[in-house]
Formats: sequence, structure tokens, C-alpha cells
Amino acid sequence: MGNRIRILATGDVRGRISPYNDADGLSEYKGFARLSTLIDALRDEDTIVVDNGNALQGSALMYYHALNNAEAESPVTAVMNHIGYDYVNLGNHDFDSGMHVLCDHLERLSAPCITSNLNYKGKPFCPTYVITETAGKKIALFGLITPQTFRLEKRANVRGCRFLSALETAKKTVRLIRDLEKPDYIICLYHGGLERDPASGYPTETLTGENEAYALLREVRGIDLLITGHQGRSLCGTLFNTVYTQTAGEGAELACIDIYTDTGVIEPRILKADCEPDEEILSLCENAQNDCDAWLNEQIGVCGSDLEIKDETDARMNKSQFITFVNQTLMELTGAQIAAVPLYPGAHGLHQEIAMRDLITSFPYADTVTVKKITGKVLKEYLEQSASFWSIRNDAVVVSPAFVTPVKKYELYDMADGIEYTIRVSEDPGHRIENLTYQGQPVEDNMEFAFVTTGYRAYGNGGYDMLKECPYVSDIKQSLALILADYIRDHQAVSFEPVHNIHVVR
Repeated sequence: MGNRIRILATGDVRGRISPYNDADGLSEYKGFARLSTLIDALRDEDTIVVDNGNALQGSALMYYHALNNAEAESPVTAVMNHIGYDYVNLGNHDFDSGMHVLCDHLERLSAPCITSNLNYKGKPFCPTYVITETAGKKIALFGLITPQTFRLEKRANVRGCRFLSALETAKKTVRLIRDLEKPDYIICLYHGGLERDPASGYPTETLTGENEAYALLREVRGIDLLITGHQGRSLCGTLFNTVYTQTAGEGAELACIDIYTDTGVIEPRILKADCEPDEEILSLCENAQNDCDAWLNEQIGVCGSDLEIKDETDARMNKSQFITFVNQTLMELTGAQIAAVPLYPGAHGLHQEIAMRDLITSFPYADTVTVKKITGKVLKEYLEQSASFWSIRNDAVVVSPAFVTPVKKYELYDMADGIEYTIRVSEDPGHRIENLTYQGQPVEDNMEFAFVTTGYRAYGNGGYDMLKECPYVSDIKQSLALILADYIRDHQAVSFEPVHNIHVVR
């Protein structure tokens, strides 16, 4: 157009290529295949296409690829090259399969990576910034990843990585760009979200530094467009004279930002991926998807109990026996006395004929399990944090608004086995756990337990800081889904007595 620069931004697509749901095969308006069609319809000669991280992992297809064919080109790499991205930023889940897989992806990718606050083996992983000219204007771009990635990831996956402060890096980078380049526009891709409500400025989460977009908008002068991510929120607006966007997860949305160079107006929009999928992309991934589907449909055992998840809220309030099965399996395999895991959103549990699909869709990320030594005091603190998930509304127990808005965080509610306890929701947070017993005896602060949970939780993530410094005992260097799959294959049948050990009461 000559007087308009268009930025098209994706983010948090999480390895989702196909427009079909992994769990039930139903069509959804999500994925790279649909995004490709939308991008093609909007792109012209003055368009820059960027991705803001978490592209590599999160789908069954990418799980299968990492497990069975990691040395070959990733389907996501092939798809992103087909779409024709200009620049990419990194997200925390892009490290899920380790630096070798990530580096291989970036070496095969035609778009350069611009994550500027990551050092690897003592050297900057990417350039400080890049300069491009579009529609006769000079544009500077740089990328940032949440520095909390070192906590969100397994240590082995980020070995040799040093994540610098996003806020301080942004301040230095913008100052440097302004002094050296004198650009017309500065665009920052930040794989992190808003930690405060954009209208009121009040915190919407504990301020750990995982999300700092509000601070970037408030404290860093000179950024014209801040593309945020990590939270999977649908956001679009202007704050402190800077335009910001964020798209919903799994490729459900595309951010389209038009910069009108004659007036200086920057107009952001969030567009739904409610278009037909790109048939070339579906063809490009057809063989890989067929192999993945065959793997997902593999029958690995039978289930003698009803372990399907039909109502997620009920499954959390009354602890689904699917969780009991997972916890008991982990205790048996590790020798731990207590086990706890969350119910991930969208988990389907186990059908009577158990397929790999049941496990992969219930535990979509390749998180391992870790055993730690905890005291009774830490156990109580841990359970109190989990109990904050619940609230009272109109005399009924409901999910606390803090776990619903601004983003749903249902996976932060853990359910334990090996102990029995009551959550009295009418009490103040921090004072809700009652009648906590182990083998029928009250749990005392000085007791010690071997406690097994996901590696993500064992590192203290999700507000569970009390676990971070607890002594490490052991781990199983396999993802939770594959641990369960091996166990079911060995036993052929899942059968156990139901355990109702958690009592959520008003």
C-alpha cells in the first residue's frame, strides 16, 4: 500500500498444526494450517510475519516426533518455512526437548531468531536487535523471553543457558537502538504476559517476574508495538502510549497490526482463525500425522474402573479416580509415601480400552516426575496453596476467580494420595486444611515424607515455592504419559479400589 506497514503475529501455537482435536478428532478453528490461510489472505509486499514463541511443543504430533523421529526435520519447522515467517522469538516450551532439538529447529528454519536476553554457553544466542526496511521506513525488532524459563524448564533442557532480565534488557536495547539506528519504529516481541490489569494497574498474579509486560509498557519508553505472549490471552490495546497485543493459544487467533506511516496511527486487531485450513500444509504433514494417529490409537491395556473425565470441576472437587490411579502408580514405581498431580484442562482420563491417546491428551507436555523429601510443615503449606483454588459464591463451593481470570489456571490445583485431608473452603486461605492424617495418624510438622510429583511442580512452579528447596531424592527420566503407558502395558489391566481421601467442604 505504500503508506501502511502490516505486522502479522502468531504465538503460543504449541505445536498445533492440524485443525482437528487430538482427543476426539473433531474440527476446531485452531492450528498452523488455518493460520496459514489467514496469513496468505492478509499479507502483501509491506508485511512482516513474526512468531512469538511456544511453537515447537504441546501437540500430540510434536510429542510423537520428539519421541520417535527427533533427528529429522520437525513438522513445525517445515510448516513455518512454508508459511514464510520473517522473524521468530522463543518461548519457554520451545526448550521442552532440550537445546539440541531447539538448535536443530532454528538451523533449519528460514526465519532468524531474535531472542536477545538469552546467553548460551557464555555467548549471546541471538543478535541484540535486527533492522529491516518496509514501505520506505526503518524498523527495529528485538525479542525477549521470560527469564523465569530457567524455573519453568527441567535443568537438563536449559543447561548452558542464562536468561537475562527482560525489563533491563529492553531498557538497554531500546536506548541502544535509538542512539545508533534512529529507526522510525521499534517492535518488541516478548514471550511473557501482563502481570497487572491494564485498566487498573492492580496485580492479577504473584509478581515473580514470569510476566512483566505491564512493567515493560510503563517503564520502557520508545517501544511502538509490544507483542506479548505466554499466557494465551486475547489482548489488544494501547497503554502508556504503546500498542500491545496477545493471541489465544493453539493457533486460535492471529494478531494483525497496521502501522499507517503518513499519520503515525497504529491499529491493532485480533482475528479468529475461522477459515479453511491450508491444504498444502495438511499434505506436507500427512505422513507424519498418519504415523502419529496410528501411535495414538495403539491399544495398550484395559480399564476395569470408570476412569473417564466427564466433568472437570466434579473431577477436581471429588478427586477423579483417574488421579488416584496416577498417584498410586507413581508411589509404587518410586517408593514415595505421598504423590500428587493436577488434572490438566481437557484431560479425558482412561476409556475401558486404553489407548496412547488417553495418556498423551491427559498429559500433553513431556514433564517428568521427581521425588523430594518434605516435612509435615512443608506438606501443610503445599496443601494450603492447592486449597486456595476453591472459593465460596452464593453459599456454594466454586473455583476461585483468581484461577479463572485473567487466564484459566486449573492445572495449578493438585490432588494428593497417601494422605487424607479436608479442605474447608469457608476458612481464610492458608487456614483451610483440616484433619490431615498419614496412615490414620495426624501429620506433625517434624515428620518427613518422600513426595513424588511432576518435575514442573517439584521446581516450585505455579506458586508452590515451598517445594523448590526441598532435598532431591530421585526422578524418572521419562515423561509422565510414557511412565503410565509402560505401567499399563506391563499390567495389561488397570484395577484398584477407589480412594476418597480428599474432602472439599463449605
